[in-house]
Amino acid sequence: MRVLFHVQHLLGVGHLRRGELITRAMAARGINVTVALGGHPMPEMPFREAHVVQLPPVSIKGADFKTLYDETGAPIDAAWKARRTEALLDLYESVRPDVVLMEMFPFGRWRFRFELVPLMERATKDAPRVKCVTSVRDILVATKHPERSTFAAELARRHLAAVLVHSDPKLFTFAETYPHAGEIADLVSYTGYVTEAAERGPIERNDRVVVSAGGGAAAGNLLRTAIEARALCPPTIRDKVWHFLAGPRAGEADYAELEAMAGARTVVERFTPRFQALLDGASLSISQAGYNTVMNLMRAKIPAVVVPYDDGEETEQVFRSARMEKLGLLDVVETADLSPERLASAIVRADGRRDRPVPTIDLEGADATAAAIARLIGA
Repeated sequence: MRVLFHVQHLLGVGHLRRGELITRAMAARGINVTVALGGHPMPEMPFREAHVVQLPPVSIKGADFKTLYDETGAPIDAAWKARRTEALLDLYESVRPDVVLMEMFPFGRWRFRFELVPLMERATKDAPRVKCVTSVRDILVATKHPERSTFAAELARRHLAAVLVHSDPKLFTFAETYPHAGEIADLVSYTGYVTEAAERGPIERNDRVVVSAGGGAAAGNLLRTAIEARALCPPTIRDKVWHFLAGPRAGEADYAELEAMAGARTVVERFTPRFQALLDGASLSISQAGYNTVMNLMRAKIPAVVVPYDDGEETEQVFRSARMEKLGLLDVVETADLSPERLASAIVRADGRRDRPVPTIDLEGADATAAAIARLIGA
């Protein structure tokens, strides 16, 4: 059983972490996974259970998704797109997969249609032996181009064997952020959320306040504000160890500033491979509201304050955090309202609500995804 998994990260690292967890689950079922990695490699997320093939890497600057930059820092052009498409199609011929697994496309990652449409077309020529599958998170980013949503449904109908939605429909349905979901309902199945395994050993209590920044490319202000908010919290919170995770993509200047601001009983690091274990034993969490972090929080069942990232065209964190706050699962401070005073108030409020509802969300999405792909291969 062979899977070719196209993984492309740009701003955060959530796609990489989800991809790692799904890859691990597939490998546990005896599936050989080849990862076509489209972003710059991240040593913290090496996809150990897969064979990783590095495509010519692409990146963005800041939160501007309109321009993609090649490995030299130059804007990509038609010749670069042709080279990368050729590399991806050559990899397909080499791997001879049973399943081509893509992230988001054609419901997202629209700027990579130059290579993903040819990949889908090539795989369709080998159907039904080869099946194309798309892996989609719970919430799609709102688009200003409705014609893309229409074309996505057409591509899905023409090329996809399944759309695996990494959500629990009790929390979010695909139709809430994709207007043509009804047209492809027979392709859609829900896997549950992809996060760390439920069985992960005994919890080691650390009683820390964990302040995390996801990938770290866009959370410098949150981390600085958290340090200032700490001084405004009561001693029962202020005097705990505060553990800051700046993120593997945090800028050198931001990281140095955070280290300089940190005082006693403070830990500052970029990344820990034991993030779930750290949260499991923590007293409280402060973070953004990305898919991975929020589901880590649901697994840990600790008080949490989130500040949803909403720069540029990003809408998914705002949508996710608003729904979950309404259900009483976490507390929210909007980015526009972020200040030391507002954040400190939210921290105290969250700390005082330790009787909040226990999440009943399906968090077994990694294994369910691997099982669905194994069934497709066996079909």
